[in-house]
Amino acid sequence: MADNYSIKSLQNSEKARTPDDDENSLARVVLSQNEEYIFLGRQKFRKSDLYAAFGGTLNPGVTAPPSHTFGNPAPLGLSAFALTTFVLSLINAQAMGVTQTNVVVGLALFYGGLIQLLAGMWEMAVENTFGALALSSYGGFWLSYAVLNIPWFGVASAYEQSRDFQVAVGFYLLGWTIFTSMLCLCTMKSTIAFFLLFFFLAITFLMLTVGELAPSVNCTRAGGVLGVITAFISWYNAYAGLSTPENSYIQVSAVPLPGSASRGLRTK
Repeated sequence: MADNYSIKSLQNSEKARTPDDDENSLARVVLSQNEEYIFLGRQKFRKSDLYAAFGGTLNPGVTAPPSHTFGNPAPLGLSAFALTTFVLSLINAQAMGVTQTNVVVGLALFYGGLIQLLAGMWEMAVENTFGALALSSYGGFWLSYAVLNIPWFGVASAYEQSRDFQVAVGFYLLGWTIFTSMLCLCTMKSTIAFFLLFFFLAITFLMLTVGELAPSVNCTRAGGVLGVITAFISWYNAYAGLSTPENSYIQVSAVPLPGSASRGLRTK
């Protein structure tokens, strides 16, 4: 049978069972002979589903699929983040001499903001705390960024000197740098693509922070270049969660980082 696995190991686990054995059985990992399925205790999961550390599901660790039968909201949130970041970063990098960021306001309000926030709420419904925190927070970031750039809210005009507003924006970006660094630390046992997404995003925020506080146009432009890279990594992770053998000839493979739980999946 294709799903035949180490029956002997499971039978042995039934002998002389104790309460401690019941607890330890939760940690038992058994692979099928073709290594397509994984048995966690008495539950069977497809191995590819347990590679949830891949950014396609925005979960930083190996985990069982959610008990709810909802779709995967991560590609939507990642795509919303990627496109908004891509456009703003090109402007920050002064691509083709463009420096005015007004065109980003619409994206920040509706796609990067509202849609990403909704995706974050749906992540909560599929029992993914990390994904809910990340997508909802960055949805809030884009909404707040739009507010800063809409004169009706009067945020910029409240500062008597433009330099004071620039420093305040620097503090605002510094907070997001710290928050993103925290999330990055939580992806260090996931996969390369997932980790690089938050690593490059943290460095992007750092460069933009220095660009406002120093101030330094070169740092802001560097942040723009890094932001473009971040956007492509986000699209890559979104594609990972969207593409399947049924809808595409091209899939991307998860590459676990050293020490990740997915590297520890071995036949027992």
